[in-house]
Amino acid sequence: MGKIKEYSNGEVTVVWEAEKCVHSGICVKGLPNVFQPDNRPWIKIEAATNDQLVKQVKACPSGALTSYMNGDKDKPKTNFETRIEVMENGPLVFYGDVKVKHKDGSEESKQKTTAFCRCGASSNKPYCDGAHTNSGFKG
Repeated sequence: MGKIKEYSNGEVTVVWEAEKCVHSGICVKGLPNVFQPDNRPWIKIEAATNDQLVKQVKACPSGALTSYMNGDKDKPKTNFETRIEVMENGPLVFYGDVKVKHKDGSEESKQKTTAFCRCGASSNKPYCDGAHTNSGFKG
């Protein structure tokens, strides 16, 4: 299992799973006072309201960021409608529950947000690993 960090303000907790991150920068662009990748700790959770945090975390295309309200037993929460979004020069992102059937016949269930590679350069196909950034992919 990869690195998982939790950041809490006492009311809401933001969970970051480094292995899932495709470095889209959506979190940084949306709440630059909170998400500061050049600093440690990189998430300054006290720099936004709970509503702002939860909304921004829901916009994470890879599912690397999740959140839950402290005291909730079922963490992290998934409150997404099922939808698909084509990220400019990046992955195809599914929001909601998805069952993935691999070419070898094996299946796995993904929940919340799943980013699929569109550029062909990912070393974790069919999932995006951020390789589009260095491959020059446009689309």
